[in-house]
Amino acid sequence: MSELKSRKLISVQEHLRDQVANALRAALIAGELQPGVIYSAPTLAAEYGVSATPVREAMLDLAREGLVEAVRNKGFRVTELSERDLDEYTEIRALIEIPTIGRVTRTASREQLEAVRPVAEEIVTAAQGGDLIAYLESDRRFHLDLLALAGNARLVETVADLRKRSRLYGLTDLSQEGSLVGSAREHTALLDIMIAGDAEGAEEHMRRHLAHVRTLWAARKREAERAAPSRKLGAR
Repeated sequence: MSELKSRKLISVQEHLRDQVANALRAALIAGELQPGVIYSAPTLAAEYGVSATPVREAMLDLAREGLVEAVRNKGFRVTELSERDLDEYTEIRALIEIPTIGRVTRTASREQLEAVRPVAEEIVTAAQGGDLIAYLESDRRFHLDLLALAGNARLVETVADLRKRSRLYGLTDLSQEGSLVGSAREHTALLDIMIAGDAEGAEEHMRRHLAHVRTLWAARKREAERAAPSRKLGAR
């Protein structure tokens, strides 16, 4: 019986850790947690009304994703991305994703491609509704699901890691401006081109899409640097 109670406690703790991690990701996306700023686990715990333990565990999860880094005896610093970092991540993604999308267009069946359409539509719905967590999650699934059709699991893992490390913060303004909706619709357009069997067109569309996303992120980063949000969650 004690073993069952122990398992239940572990399950509750893991669930709380996941909840805190999702809340922190949402704060990153909204710009409430600022790149370069150090946040302490106790202060964040007070903000969320939980103990410091699940906050530290959640922050370690985010550190493994490259979103924050531990600062000894202080807390966690939100990872900063320079323009060069973004250019390099985008270049690597382009080298991998553009030719792979062309290959998938040539080899995947119509049924396989159509199976990804609901996810493409989820991206648009999330962008229109301003649900940034759902937007990023659907966007991640769409790209990785398409790449998976090439049959190379290591390729998919590499792109997934690049996407985590190049994720920018403070996307609320982009959503409010409607900029994300245009980017979201590029996914359904890409799928239509691929289903039509136009491999060269799909590669060109992917090239433009990555460039468009890079431009949006750069604009948001410059804006965030000019005027940081007035509310800084749990900053030291």
